[in-house]
Amino acid sequence: MTPITSLLLAGAHWPTRLIACAGALAGIALTLLLCARWPFLPADLPAIVAPLGASAVLVFAVPASPLAQPWSVIGGNTVSALIGVAVYGWVPSPALAAGIAVGGAILAMSLLRCLHPPGGAAALTAVIGGQSVHAAGYAFAFAPVAINSLALVVLAMLFHRATGPSYPHRAAAPVAPGLHAADIDAALADLHETFDIAPADLDALLTRAEAHAAARRAGASRYRSAPR
Repeated sequence: MTPITSLLLAGAHWPTRLIACAGALAGIALTLLLCARWPFLPADLPAIVAPLGASAVLVFAVPASPLAQPWSVIGGNTVSALIGVAVYGWVPSPALAAGIAVGGAILAMSLLRCLHPPGGAAALTAVIGGQSVHAAGYAFAFAPVAINSLALVVLAMLFHRATGPSYPHRAAAPVAPGLHAADIDAALADLHETFDIAPADLDALLTRAEAHAAARRAGASRYRSAPR
């Protein structure tokens, strides 16, 4: 068994990593092919934007992450691109505009509950993307950014349906009562950290760990009490 401390992510193993690689390969290639045929895409804009590469990492490698869910991908990238376009038009300094765009994107995504790290790159692209991006204005947020994001999400749904993981992610039910949501919230508050896992998944994980620990203790107790 691979020690948990040697894993990059909890629950990550070579078969799932290879499946994620195949998903990203298919997802990005097909997104590019599909979006290249989009009739309303200006000829001087790319058929796919660079932030989609980061979106693919989340969608295919960690599909259970709250940051990888469909609304996070589509809403996060699109809203962030809109923020970037708006900031570029309002702020004359490129350096200041870049910083405000990314910070504003984080705020907007947080308020709209669609936090998605590649959204920061989408906002930055709207500021530093060059003449073709600037000429497109707010349309850049819809074609190619929103179209790219929608295509990637649909392809990810089909891919995960064929390979096993649920996407959009649905948390497993806890196996036994014991912890309360308030207990988990209090523990998170104690740590003063933000973790990339939904509270429902954390509840299911901890209660299953409790059940395994109880079974292990019960087995050890029976072993100690057995006649020799």
